Amino acid sequence: MAKEQVSHRSFGGPVPEHVAIIMDGNGRWAEERGMLRVQGHGAGVASVREVTTECARMGVKSLTLYAFSIENWKRPSREVRYLMRLLRIFMHRERRTLMDNDVRLHCIGRLDELPAPALLELRRTEAMTRDNPGMLLRLALSYGSRTEIGDAVRKIALEAVRGDLDPNDIDEETIRAYLYDPVTPDPDLIIRTAGEMRISNFLLWQMSYAELYVTDVCWPEFRLPHLLEAFSAYAKRKRKFGGLLDEAQGGGEGRAAGSRSTA
Repeated sequence: MAKEQVSHRSFGGPVPEHVAIIMDGNGRWAEERGMLRVQGHGAGVASVREVTTECARMGVKSLTLYAFSIENWKRPSREVRYLMRLLRIFMHRERRTLMDNDVRLHCIGRLDELPAPALLELRRTEAMTRDNPGMLLRLALSYGSRTEIGDAVRKIALEAVRGDLDPNDIDEETIRAYLYDPVTPDPDLIIRTAGEMRISNFLLWQMSYAELYVTDVCWPEFRLPHLLEAFSAYAKRKRKFGGLLDEAQGGGEGRAAGSRSTA
């Protein structure tokens, strides 16, 4: 079962309710060590396990991991096959970890594009964990935010053509209702590993007011201390959501040492 929760003093404040992570740097990490790129993906599984377990233990409500983008299908076929096999094995082997930590799995993206064996294991794990009361783990697979928004707009247009939706009634909440997961609140904190300063077509609609944190650490080496550094940086931000914040409500706007962050 989950361990005792980490004190807020470990990172200076409450945990973000929804954390999203762009897990970058697997291939680079492997190449720097004279290994095959696919070996970096395998090494990254340990980080997924630790980050998921620790987030659940600390009381994070939702964790979204960018596992395979829709653009990743363009990678060499050998690498894609390996990733799909790794996904299938991960789903099978990590069910016990998910159950022990009361984690509920849900996947978003164009999931029907995944190979049947991988999709079958995903659906089995989703069904097995459906009633778990703890953290929601979302895996973004065959996912692209522009594609998600395009799919939503297409469905809205079809509703309007059929006369089931008045175009004058379309607003932000209408669009949200047609996204892959309209229920989970937007992310509070987006973490990107491996130092790249870009969003990579991830949760563009949902990240409007998310705090961004970038670390130079590649994903296979990202562990609890790095997660706490990200949470510490988040705790120092002033979140104004476009408005004004009473000085008495917020802390400073510092940045965690060794990281590059944008506000």
